[in-house]
Amino acid sequence: MLPALLAPFGLLGIIGWLIAGAGALVLSLMLSDLARTLPVIGGPYAYARAGMGDFIGFWIGWGYWIALWAATAAIAVACVGYLSFFFPVLASSGPISAGATLVLIWTLVLINCQSIAASGNVQLLTTVLKILPLLLVGGLGLTMGSSENIPALNPTGGSYLAVIATSVTLVMWAFVGLEGGTVPAADMKDPERLIPKILITGTLTVLTVYLIAYLGVVLLLPAATLATSNAPFADASVLVLGRSGASVIAAGAIMATFGALNTQILLSGQLVRAISLDRLFPGRLDQLNQGGTPAKAMIVSGILASLLVVMNYQKGLVEAFNMMILLSTLTTLIPLAFAAVTAMILFRGQPGNRKKLITAGLAFSYALLVIIGAGQETVYFGFILLVAAMPFYALLKRDINSDNPI
Repeated sequence: MLPALLAPFGLLGIIGWLIAGAGALVLSLMLSDLARTLPVIGGPYAYARAGMGDFIGFWIGWGYWIALWAATAAIAVACVGYLSFFFPVLASSGPISAGATLVLIWTLVLINCQSIAASGNVQLLTTVLKILPLLLVGGLGLTMGSSENIPALNPTGGSYLAVIATSVTLVMWAFVGLEGGTVPAADMKDPERLIPKILITGTLTVLTVYLIAYLGVVLLLPAATLATSNAPFADASVLVLGRSGASVIAAGAIMATFGALNTQILLSGQLVRAISLDRLFPGRLDQLNQGGTPAKAMIVSGILASLLVVMNYQKGLVEAFNMMILLSTLTTLIPLAFAAVTAMILFRGQPGNRKKLITAGLAFSYALLVIIGAGQETVYFGFILLVAAMPFYALLKRDINSDNPI
């Protein structure tokens, strides 16, 4: 969906890709440093708690959880957008598209509740099926696209800095999830070595594949057409491959979004479990079912994602997706900013850690840029959601204190 969202920003959208890619790599390096020092379950939440205590840990965990279930809703909406290529009624009817989105979410919640193996099988299949169509579209655009479709530098006419900041925030959506590699550290063999390898290799792969694919779509479709597309990769492919060939691309996009949705649901359950193990979430959400998955935690996250879908079903698919990814990106970057501060606390004053401190400082600066780019409305609603967590913390502390009186 990103080519459609970035179309109004012209060539500044490509600059956004380059800055976001560099920023994501810096975040990966910062998280790698933390993973080597603190190989614990919970990722950014656990790092914030280790550096700044229970309240900040809870607050950041809550925000990161918002990011995960907001992303679940957004990815499901994107998947329905590509399904509309085959079933146009999904793009023209809000209630029907909302219903299809909910079916997708709960199908994968049920699959993930079965077992880790079931979730892993879905992920392996969808990963294999999504990479080739993306590279195919990119290759078609780079070899058969038209330079006449290259947009103006800044069609909006607005501030260059503001446009770049917004485009970076949107593009960061492509990299959101990189921090997820740190969450299940306690369940990995040799996380100190494995997590940095996952983060850096994954980030570079995503940047290469998605940038090629993005440039291909831009060269195949005029910006005005691209801005209104619900399935930009499929629509771009129609021009070169015809309807039947574009169907293959659309199917690949469905696999990509379906696989991402699968991961997102499992990750949301793992995060909630990590926070619950520290007794900072209510209920018994740390429990695993017979299949070894945090089913209760995933069901709660699925309910919240479903509510977000229902609240936004009256918007068009692109507009709803735009709002959800900005909210998800914002509430992911706030935990990453706190993780960067934790890195500064851990590595300050230690000999030989100057490089780590510089990396942490750059990571914090980039996170702040992305937060600014989310815009006033998104920051406003994101802040409200974060503040809403505070009474829950008060209740939890009362329960903890009653068990462990001072």
